[in-house]
Amino acid sequence: MTLISENDTLALGAILMAMAWLGFYVDTHPIGRKTSGVIWVLGAGMLLSNFHVIPFQAPSYGFVGGTLVPLAIPLLLFKADLRRIFRESGMVMVTFLIAGFATVVGAVVGFFLFDLGEIGPKVAGVYTGGYIGGAVNFLAVSEAVEMTETQFAVSISASSVVSVIALMMLIAIPSIQWIIGKIPSSMLDELSDDEKQGLSKTVVPGFHLTHVTGAIALSFAICAVSQAIGQWLDISNYYILLITVITLIVANLVPRLMDILEGEFELGMLFMYVFFAMVGAGTNATQFLGSAFILFVYGMTIILVHLAIVLLAARFLKIDLAEAVVASGAALVGPTVTAAIAISKGWRTLVTPAIMCGIFGYAIATFIGIALTKLLSGGA
Repeated sequence: MTLISENDTLALGAILMAMAWLGFYVDTHPIGRKTSGVIWVLGAGMLLSNFHVIPFQAPSYGFVGGTLVPLAIPLLLFKADLRRIFRESGMVMVTFLIAGFATVVGAVVGFFLFDLGEIGPKVAGVYTGGYIGGAVNFLAVSEAVEMTETQFAVSISASSVVSVIALMMLIAIPSIQWIIGKIPSSMLDELSDDEKQGLSKTVVPGFHLTHVTGAIALSFAICAVSQAIGQWLDISNYYILLITVITLIVANLVPRLMDILEGEFELGMLFMYVFFAMVGAGTNATQFLGSAFILFVYGMTIILVHLAIVLLAARFLKIDLAEAVVASGAALVGPTVTAAIAISKGWRTLVTPAIMCGIFGYAIATFIGIALTKLLSGGA
């Protein structure tokens, strides 16, 4: 028995939305640069369900996972104009590709080092997707490889802790003198404190009803077409992958139209944060504590191998340390957080490449994650 019934849709909706608000609130404050709003959302959901305030399962949770999440993917990818991404990213894109390769190497090394059990290939795939793209890729790969809800909840919870540590490491790297000595940078401290403050002013995205409703309508249409194709070809488990493919086609056929949209990305992030709240609510703490530690160690192995390869490549290819950090961050923690790192460090010229590479990561990570799962499971 729980304080709020599984059939009390309105009360559960209020709580899920309040937890999403908590995540966004944390992200806008200094503590958000040291942790992540996602961690707070997941933690709040776990506390409420494990202390029997809200249920572990409810019909409204199905609506979030089955409707809001698919709708979020096009909203997050509408600006994935691949030509613009490559044109504006420069050397950061080259380093980002090295970073993506490093993530795959780390996932494979960890897979053979640790006994992850039967879900090993699935975990390798979803972690690869998450550490090249982001949470949306983590989810897309988990759907395609048919992870159970419990497996997904444990995996993303352990991964979220790893992501926080990775963020702290990325912030610390440009301050470590030994690394600076080996991999110099012409961009460190390139802006004065006054310029940094001016650059870090929050830009509030526009919210136009014609833009947002049009984006939602297009997202619904893409999801409907993807579902129909999946049923026709009998590949319904690749539903989210189909959504990704069709969205990329649309984004690159009419890039100018997509570029003028405002507010759609933020709406997609809202849907994803509500989903994180649902994941937290569905996580049984007993099962989590029993399974999460080995996945945490596995995730940390991926991060350490990733950073080692990226820094070695920067050393031998004479890549600027700032570019290496931004490229690595675009893969490990996503475009928004990496852009914030670039702003806080004063790397003005790297803000756009950080966003472009992060969006490119969203576009390719699902395919890479699924492919790695298939490879490690013997193509079964």
